[in-house]
Amino acid sequence: MSVRRIVVVGGGYAGFYAAWKLEKKLRRGEAEVVVIDPRPYMTYQPFLPEVLSGSVEARHAAISLRRNLHHTKLIAGSVTRVEHARRTVTIQPVKGPEYELEYDIIAVTAGAVTRTFDLPGVADRAIGMKHVEEAVAIRDRLLTAFDEASVLPPGPERQRLLTVTFVGGGFAGVEGFGELLSLANALLKKYPELSRDDLAFHLVEATQRILPEVTDGPRKWVRSLLERRGAHLHLDTTLVSAEDGHVILSDGTEYDTELLVWTAGNAATRLVRGHTDLPVTDRGLIQTRADLRVGTETEVIPDAWAAGDDAAVPDLASPVPGAFTVPNAQNAVRQGKRLAKNLLASLRGREPKKYVHHTLGAVATLGLGTGIFQFRWIVVRGFLAWLMHRGYHVLAVPTWDRKMRVLSVWLAAAIHGRDIVSLASVQRPRDAFVNEAALPKLSLADVHSGGTPAAAEPADRSS
Repeated sequence: MSVRRIVVVGGGYAGFYAAWKLEKKLRRGEAEVVVIDPRPYMTYQPFLPEVLSGSVEARHAAISLRRNLHHTKLIAGSVTRVEHARRTVTIQPVKGPEYELEYDIIAVTAGAVTRTFDLPGVADRAIGMKHVEEAVAIRDRLLTAFDEASVLPPGPERQRLLTVTFVGGGFAGVEGFGELLSLANALLKKYPELSRDDLAFHLVEATQRILPEVTDGPRKWVRSLLERRGAHLHLDTTLVSAEDGHVILSDGTEYDTELLVWTAGNAATRLVRGHTDLPVTDRGLIQTRADLRVGTETEVIPDAWAAGDDAAVPDLASPVPGAFTVPNAQNAVRQGKRLAKNLLASLRGREPKKYVHHTLGAVATLGLGTGIFQFRWIVVRGFLAWLMHRGYHVLAVPTWDRKMRVLSVWLAAAIHGRDIVSLASVQRPRDAFVNEAALPKLSLADVHSGGTPAAAEPADRSS
């Protein structure tokens, strides 16, 4: 009898933890696990705001799939179609033509993508904040902007370089905004040519509140903290246009910005939205039961499972009837672990258990030494909340390797401060080589004589 093949679509939180737990618990010959993802790592997204500010090294927020999934087959590619009726997925590898792969069991954990709108300039200028490379690019652009602005006189060009816009006031947006604003204020000490008046940080949120996961009191405190640092908060406001870097907001505000960061919510992946025969909800998510099997309370799709941001999982801990679990790290990690346990139970003839998770509270970092934490009526602000944020995430990040590396960077930063070197040139690694190659060549005789090659000599020496 052939070994059953379990295909996990996506190597993010839910997919990584599901595969990690499965390979530890599967008996020899019981099943093989295949994870398909175009990236060779899982991004630990709660660290991205600190990657922005340089408090966490970029590589330390990336968990290598090959280093940690020792008995799982990894395919570097994207699933472009799921045909569960045929038990087949179509794979577009990073290199090479598409091909089909058969499976016995599928777990769709493809996650979500950044939700964007058809607004002028957004596709051309905005950067998301879901992946390590995006966080690195945001940080490098700010550092480069400081270097460029420091040699300019006060005026519109200097102001544009030091103007930053975040769209989206959820946790990702507010944490990223707070950390980058904290870094910018700290950088002013290293740039005597610049002042706080040169900085302009704008946070745009379509609703009337930021951080919807916390209550009004803590939310008001966060807003006050950001405004004291010089932030401009535009609530109940939307972005109308960002063409050529000129921002127009629905409240009538207009200005030029160098850096535009888009964190305005999640959307289902293209695969889930229209390239699968698995049932999908009106919101474009995989219709999922509380036990993480695909289907409804009355009908189960055999051998199909889903978890994470692309799954509409009933929230049994919510007092609101018909609520679904929030697409966040807490749920994705725990759903991935529950999926592995339930899939194993199903393989061995036992009934899977329902996923129930009571929130551990909301915690956010707002810059070096400052944070906010809320669990029900308990609220912690400032330095203690910041320590709680760091303590929780260093425990939560998978593998001891990453825990130790992150702790070492935090310790070094506590003693020596954050690193403020921009590596924006890494995004164009051939520039130095090409520019050097374009220079006139010196002959051996020129080198010995200290002369200038003829091709580079001025045409007229009479002056």
